[in-house]
Amino acid sequence: MDWGTELWDQFEVLERHTQWGLDLLDRYVKFVKERTEVEQAYAKQLRSLVKKYLPKRPAKDDPESKFSQQQCFVQLLQEVNDFAGQRELVAENLSVRVCLELAKYSQEMKQERKMHFQEGRRAQQQLENGFKQLENSKRKFERDCREAEKAAQTAERLDQDINATKADVEKAKQQAHLRSHMAEESKNEYAAQLQRFNRDQAHFYFSQMPQIFDKLQDMDERRTARLGAGYGLLSEAELQVVPIIAKCLEGMKVAADSVDAKNDSQTLIELHKSGFARPGDVEFEDFSQPMNRAPSDSSLGTPSDGRPELRGAGRSRAKRWPFSKKNKAVVTEDFSHLPPEQQRKRLQQQLEERSRELQKEVDQREALKKMKDVYEKTPQMGDPASLEPQITETLRNIERLKLEVQKYEAWLAEAESRVLSNRGDSLNRHSRPPDPPASAPPDSSSSNSGSQENKESSEEPPSEEGQDTPIYTEFDEDFEEPTSPIGQCVAIYHFEGSSEGTISMAEGEDLSLMEEDKGDGWTRVRRKQGGEGYVPTSYLRVTLN
Repeated sequence: MDWGTELWDQFEVLERHTQWGLDLLDRYVKFVKERTEVEQAYAKQLRSLVKKYLPKRPAKDDPESKFSQQQCFVQLLQEVNDFAGQRELVAENLSVRVCLELAKYSQEMKQERKMHFQEGRRAQQQLENGFKQLENSKRKFERDCREAEKAAQTAERLDQDINATKADVEKAKQQAHLRSHMAEESKNEYAAQLQRFNRDQAHFYFSQMPQIFDKLQDMDERRTARLGAGYGLLSEAELQVVPIIAKCLEGMKVAADSVDAKNDSQTLIELHKSGFARPGDVEFEDFSQPMNRAPSDSSLGTPSDGRPELRGAGRSRAKRWPFSKKNKAVVTEDFSHLPPEQQRKRLQQQLEERSRELQKEVDQREALKKMKDVYEKTPQMGDPASLEPQITETLRNIERLKLEVQKYEAWLAEAESRVLSNRGDSLNRHSRPPDPPASAPPDSSSSNSGSQENKESSEEPPSEEGQDTPIYTEFDEDFEEPTSPIGQCVAIYHFEGSSEGTISMAEGEDLSLMEEDKGDGWTRVRRKQGGEGYVPTSYLRVTLN
C-alpha cells in the first residue's frame, strides 16, 4: 500500500503529516540538547565536588595520606571523577551524533519536502489552468451557439416578412451563416480543449501526483527510520560507558574493601611514636617537716642556707606529664625538635634523598666524562672544553652532597643511639621478653658448670643486644628421639634460633614439648611443620600431659 494509490486525494493531509514528522524530529533534537546540558552540568558538579574534597597538600607532605581510610577516600574521589568523565563522554556523544547530525538531517528533510510539495502545487496549478481554459472554451461555445440560433431566427423572420427588402434578407442570411460557422469552430475548440484536459487530468491523478506522494512517503519513512535510530542513540551512548562506569563502581567497592583498621593503627604508631621512655615513678616529697637537714638525692632539696626549697606539684608535673600542652618547637636542620623516633625517621628520609641525589650527580659526571672522551677522539662532534663547566659544577655538587650525607649519617647514628637508649630504659621498667640463657643446652661442654648462673642471669633485666649476640656455644648434633611428646607449649615471645642447636619460633606458635628444662634455662621442643631444637624456657607457656 502506498500513498499515491490510497491517499491520492489527501494532499493537505499529507502536507500536515509530513510537517508534524519534521516538527517531532526537531523536538527530539531539542530534547537531546537539553539532556546533554543536564549531563554536562552533572559532570561539572561532580568534578567540583571531587575537587572540594580532595586533599589540598601533596601526598608526600600529608601524613594523613598514609592511612588506608584516607587513601581509600582519595581513590573513591578519583573514581567519582572518572565517573564524571564518562558522563561528559555521554553528553559529547549525544551532542555530536544526535544534536548535530539529526539537526542537519532535519534541514535536508525540510528542503526535500519543500521541493516535493512545490512540484505538487505546480501540477495542481497546471491542472487548474487547463480546467479554466476548458471552461472558457465551453462558455464561448455556448455563447456562439446562442448567437448562431438567434441569427438563424432573425434571417428566417426577415425571409417571411413581405415588407423586408431582398438586401436585408440576404444580409440576415449571411449573418446567420457566419454565426453558425463561429459556433462550429467554438464546438471544435471546446472538444479539443476537453480532450486535452481529460488527458492532463488523468496524468495528474494517475501518474504525476502518485509519484509525488510516493516520494513524500519514501521521505517520511526515511525520516521515521532515522528518528528511530536517533532514539536508539540514547541507549547506545549509555551502553558505551557502562563498562567504564562498572569499573568505576568496582573501584569504589575495592577501595571500600581495602580499608584496614589494624594497618591504620600501626600507621598511627609509626607516624607519632616519639621514642621517649615512659616517665618513672614520682618521688614522695615530704613537706610535713620543714627542718634543716643535709641535702641528699631523696630529700626536699634543702639549700645550704637552710631554707627549704618547695617543689610544687605543678613544677614536677610540667616535667613528667606527657599529655600537657606542648609549646611550638623551633624547626632545626637535624630535626632535634622532634621526638627521637620521629627524628630518626626524618633523618633517614633526608639521608635517602641525599643519597639518591648523590648517585644522580655521580652518574651525570660519568656521562660527561664519556662525552668528553668522545669529543676528544672525534673533534667534529664537539669541543671538549665546553663540557668543563658542567663537569666542575657536577664535582662541586658531589662534594656538597657527600658532606651532607656524612652530616645526616652522623645525626642518624646519634638519633638511633638515643632511640635505643630510651627503649632500653623503658624496657627495664616494663615487661618484655626475657633474655635467653647465656649457656648452651644440655649435653654441651659448658652446660654443667654454668647452668645455675645462666638461669639466674635470665631473670635479670635484659640488654638490647641479647638476641643478636651469639651467646650459645656448642650443641649436641644428635637428639634422642622420644616416642611421643611429653606435653604441649605455646610461644609467648618470638625467638630467632640463630645459633647451633636452637630453633626459631613465632609468637603464639603451638609447639610439642619433647624435654623439660633441666635447670639450665633451655627446653627442647618440636615444631608442627618439622624440626626440633632448644628454646628459652622463659619464652614458653608449658602444659604437661
